Amino acid sequence: MPENQNIEWKESWKDEYLKWICGFANAQGGKLIIGKSDNGRTVGIENSKKLLEDIPNKIQSQLGIICDVNLFEENSNVIIEIVVKPYDNAISYQGKYYYRSGSTKQELKGKALNDFLLKKSGKTWDDVIENRATLDDIDPNAIEAFIKAAVISKRMPFIESETNTEIVLDNLLLRENGLIKRSAIVLFGKNPCKFYINAFVKIGRFGKTDDDLIFQEVVEGNAFQIADKTLEILDKKFLISPISYDGLHRIEKWEYPYKAVRETIINAIVHRDYFGAPVQISVYDDKIMIWNEGKLPEGFSIEDLKKKHTSRPYNPTIASVFFKGGLIEAWGRGTINIISECLKAGLPEPSFESEFGGIFVKLFKPYTEKHLIEKGLNERQIKAVFYCKENEFITNGIYQSISEISERTATRDLEFLTEIGVFEKVGEKKGTKYKLIRV
Repeated sequence: MPENQNIEWKESWKDEYLKWICGFANAQGGKLIIGKSDNGRTVGIENSKKLLEDIPNKIQSQLGIICDVNLFEENSNVIIEIVVKPYDNAISYQGKYYYRSGSTKQELKGKALNDFLLKKSGKTWDDVIENRATLDDIDPNAIEAFIKAAVISKRMPFIESETNTEIVLDNLLLRENGLIKRSAIVLFGKNPCKFYINAFVKIGRFGKTDDDLIFQEVVEGNAFQIADKTLEILDKKFLISPISYDGLHRIEKWEYPYKAVRETIINAIVHRDYFGAPVQISVYDDKIMIWNEGKLPEGFSIEDLKKKHTSRPYNPTIASVFFKGGLIEAWGRGTINIISECLKAGLPEPSFESEFGGIFVKLFKPYTEKHLIEKGLNERQIKAVFYCKENEFITNGIYQSISEISERTATRDLEFLTEIGVFEKVGEKKGTKYKLIRV
C-alpha cells in the first residue's frame, strides 16, 4: 500500500518518529511502518525483538497512549507496523502538539493550536468563558432590545417580562457557573473591542482600482448594533439609491437587494473568526465585496453553499442567539437566499470564494461591460446582451443584423450565451427567441 495521509514509511526506527505517531493520534489515525524506504521498497530492520519491546513502552511513557505494534515478514525482510487509532483528547509529545495533514506532519502553533485544543475539548471559540469580563461589561439596553426582538419573532416569548440580565444570559446559555462567556461579550457587550480588538466592521469605498481608497468607515458595537449600523451606513453613505415615483410618492430602492446585503452581513458577523481580522466590506462602482476571516465547516466546499446544506455555524452559540432574536434561520439557507434575491432582482449570481484565510461574498451590479468581459464575452456578444436588456429578447436574425455576422456565427454565439446561463432559449426553429436570464 502506498504512502498516503494514513500511512508513513521509515527505513529504521528513531525516537523522533514519536512525533508522527502523535500526529496520527491527533488526526484520523494511521500506520507507521518501519523497514520501508520512501519509495516503498522493503529494506527490513535489525533488532526487531528489542524494538517490539522498546517502541510500545516509549509510546506509552512519552505520549500516554497505547498502539498495536506488529511484526511482519515481507520479501524475506522483517518490518514493524505501528497502528495508531485516533484519540478524542489532545495528545502531546514533549509539550508540543502534532497533527497529520495529508502526507505531512505539522506542529500546531498559535491559532491553529488554539482551534485544535478547543475542538478536542468539545468547545467552540464563542462557548469559552471570558475570565476578564463581569456583568458590568454587559449593556442592559442591548438585552432589552433583544428581548423585544425575541418576543416579536415568537422564538422566546416567555422572556417578555424578564428584567434580570443574569436570567436572560442563562437562558441563552451565555454563562457557565455564573461566569460570562465570550459570546455574551460579542452579542451584548458595552465595548466588545475592549476584549477582542478586531470585533468591528471596516467599510471602504474604492475607485477604479484596489489601491484607490476614496473614503472609509469603521463600525463598532455589539453584534446586533454592528449589523444595524453597517446596513444604515451602507445605505446613507456608500450605496446609491435609485429613485422612482408612484404618483406623488417618492420610492427609494437599494442598489443591491436589501435582503441579500443584510443576509451577507449577518453571515459575516455570525460566522467570523473573532481572533482574526475585522469584517471588511469593499464597495466599488460595479460590485460590493464582503469578507470575513474564518473557514468552511469540515467537509464543506464553496459549491455546497449554492445548494441546500446543513447549518454548521462557526460560532454556534452566537448563531443560536441571532436565531432566537429572529435575525437568521437555522436551516443553512442563508447563502441560497442571497443567490435567490440577486437573481430575482436581475443581478448576476453572487460569487463565493475562499481567499486570504476567509470567505468572500461578492454581489455584482447587472450589465456592466467590465463584468461581461470578465465572463468571457466578446464585443458583439456584449452588444447582444445590451440589446436584449432594452428589447426583452433577441433572435438569430436580429443578432445577425446588428452585428453584421453570418447565421453560423450568430448561432454559435447564441448557443454559447445560453450554455453559460446568460440567455434562455424560448421556442423552436424560426420562432426561437433568446431572453436575458442573468449576467
